[in-house]
Amino acid sequence: MPQVELWALIPFAIMLLSIAVMPLIAGKWWENNLHKLYVALALSVPTGYYLIANGMGENLQHQILKDYLPFIILLGALFIVTGGIRINGDIQARPRNNTFIMAIGYLLASFIGTTGAAMLLIRPLLEFNKQREYKVHTVVVFIALVANCGGILTPLGDPPLFLLYLRGAEFSWFMNMLPEWLTVGAIILTGYYFVDRYIYYHKEHIANVMADFREKTPLYIKGRINIIYLICIILTVAYVNPSHLPQMGAEDAPLRESAMREIILIIIALFSILTTRRGLREANQFSWEPLIEVAVVFIGIFVTMTPALIYLNAHATSLGLQTPDQFFYGAGFLSAFLDNSPTAVAFHTVAQGIPHATDAVMVAGVPQEILRAISLGAVFFGAMTYIGNGPNFMVKSIAEHNGVRMPSFFGYMFRFSLIIMLPVYIIVQLIFL
Repeated sequence: MPQVELWALIPFAIMLLSIAVMPLIAGKWWENNLHKLYVALALSVPTGYYLIANGMGENLQHQILKDYLPFIILLGALFIVTGGIRINGDIQARPRNNTFIMAIGYLLASFIGTTGAAMLLIRPLLEFNKQREYKVHTVVVFIALVANCGGILTPLGDPPLFLLYLRGAEFSWFMNMLPEWLTVGAIILTGYYFVDRYIYYHKEHIANVMADFREKTPLYIKGRINIIYLICIILTVAYVNPSHLPQMGAEDAPLRESAMREIILIIIALFSILTTRRGLREANQFSWEPLIEVAVVFIGIFVTMTPALIYLNAHATSLGLQTPDQFFYGAGFLSAFLDNSPTAVAFHTVAQGIPHATDAVMVAGVPQEILRAISLGAVFFGAMTYIGNGPNFMVKSIAEHNGVRMPSFFGYMFRFSLIIMLPVYIIVQLIFL
């Protein structure tokens, strides 16, 4: 098997550093998506050449065709469909109302996916809070809860869980993580409520609070046909896969079969575009820029991280992972910087090769507690960085297009995830793992 040299991981490190540093040192230049594409291509092309020249072209092909394209098509379909759902009206952005919206999103994330829940609720949440001056804390908590941690209860919630489901975990098995889901939700939602309450009553200017109170209007939903499309997306992801349609996984399967899920998702997105009034998307301030930004940035990430994933798979057995807490933090920290789906699969492969007790309860070929740790780490730690999970970057981009000055890559980590989310994860590990 071809081996990846350690230096081949440098383009991936530069790609991550570009995302983190460029907004700070060349903000206006970096805002242009074309410039992001230049950086992505400058790093991806040499990486691709290295992989092909060293007999790893199939890995690159798999990464682009089986991971990147399905990832972008699913994100795009959810982005288009949820962008056609307009929740009109304006409730008062009081702490209890904001917390209630977060809780709804946290619940929905497991059943319509973290991307679906995030794209459905981020725009109304920003609309409700438009009169308030302080709202960055609301968006970052939204990213953590709705775009990440909420999706732990079903395989539909987050891509790594779906991959573990395809490898043998029962659909209902993921509900076993309800205690961890409740613990994280209770801690973060309670903390957010009191922080937002303090900000609302002690820092918000009285004129903003009064404007928020005066401009209340009844809530109603427009573009309801897109709710049907959203259900179609969920059913497509759940049932159009090799597990239910074995012909999709055949090596010689024609494109119409191997890419059936992506074809259906594209058709659903096209129907949404054709049957949704243009004015509805304009009222939602719908823009293709956030989706283009994610597509451009993540092509660089997916290509340059291919050597990193190969290196990880080749050296995973020498990592010394044995216990659930080691798998939790190992899968977690890598999921924060790599795509959490292949990371979860890599650690599942490692877990299959370690010794285990003869009386251990096995799920998908590994001890249940190990699979639980991998699942929790892959999903929860996606909230540690903007690139930990697909919707993170999209929510950030939508918020910025709505005038919210979001923290930088490192700012998000040092001002939020490392000091708030990581201690919560440590509590979860100490109690449950």
